Amino acid sequence: MLALSLQAARNGAIIAVVVFVALAIASAWLMKSIAQKVALVVVLGLLAVLVWTQRASLDDCAKRVKSDRAASASGDPRDTTCTFLGQDITVQN
Repeated sequence: MLALSLQAARNGAIIAVVVFVALAIASAWLMKSIAQKVALVVVLGLLAVLVWTQRASLDDCAKRVKSDRAASASGDPRDTTCTFLGQDITVQN
């Protein structure tokens, strides 16, 4: 299974959202049929929202893991993982 770092997942999510929005705008401009335009814009918009919500969820998980470690008296050095679209993301100190 592919494990990504937290920063790589954050950057990838932002890039994906920008790409989906750009594709939605380009498809609306290039396509001739209104039905095609609407369908593709909706699909790409939903993909952008999915990635953005997963990114926000990942940030919340990473903050929770880091605050739990800070509150822990033992200072547990082990990495903890969160998920992003089903992929494990390593959260490091």
